Amino acid sequence: MAKEYNRAYVDQEALGDADIVTLKKNTPPNEMPFAITKIGHVVLNVKDVQRSTEFYTQVLGFRISDVYPESMMPGKMVFLRFNRDHHGVALVGGSEREVDNTELHHMAFQVESLDEVFKARSHLEQHDVHIEFSGRRRAGCQVAVEFRDPDGHFLEIYCLLDQVGPDEEARPASEWTPVASLEDAVETAPPGQDMSLDDPSLRR
Repeated sequence: MAKEYNRAYVDQEALGDADIVTLKKNTPPNEMPFAITKIGHVVLNVKDVQRSTEFYTQVLGFRISDVYPESMMPGKMVFLRFNRDHHGVALVGGSEREVDNTELHHMAFQVESLDEVFKARSHLEQHDVHIEFSGRRRAGCQVAVEFRDPDGHFLEIYCLLDQVGPDEEARPASEWTPVASLEDAVETAPPGQDMSLDDPSLRR
């Protein structure tokens, strides 16, 4: 079981420790022969490919691009898209082990507005999906809801992630403003983050 921790806690003293400062100083070489621009896709092993496909299509709104039969991939394989890419997530059925998120901590999916994060929270609850966290995260300051799929994979729907140019410094920790509810996120915005809702009635 993962260790519990306070997601709103910012340890300012530990952030200044020598090992943390050293880690943060890692930078790529000046001359790189290529530039990675995004994470292309994630492939998940799942127990029941039908159950998981229904979750990703009916609850998260993904669309199916292609499906491999058992003869092409043991357990079948489903390619799912949420933008113009052929697939952003793929599912391979037949997994026999319990998911403990040892290797993969979580996947995060961006939406384009704060209203959509509020709507996602209500939509997930209507589908009996337990919300494990909602509010503003620390580093990056994205406003998010976090939950799990039927196999226990940890997922996040978010917006307003800080944008940082290649030669810019990220927002200092003193400005992170983490909170553990969407309503509190609206009330306590970090500098420069617009927390206006087009539909204020979405708040509880």
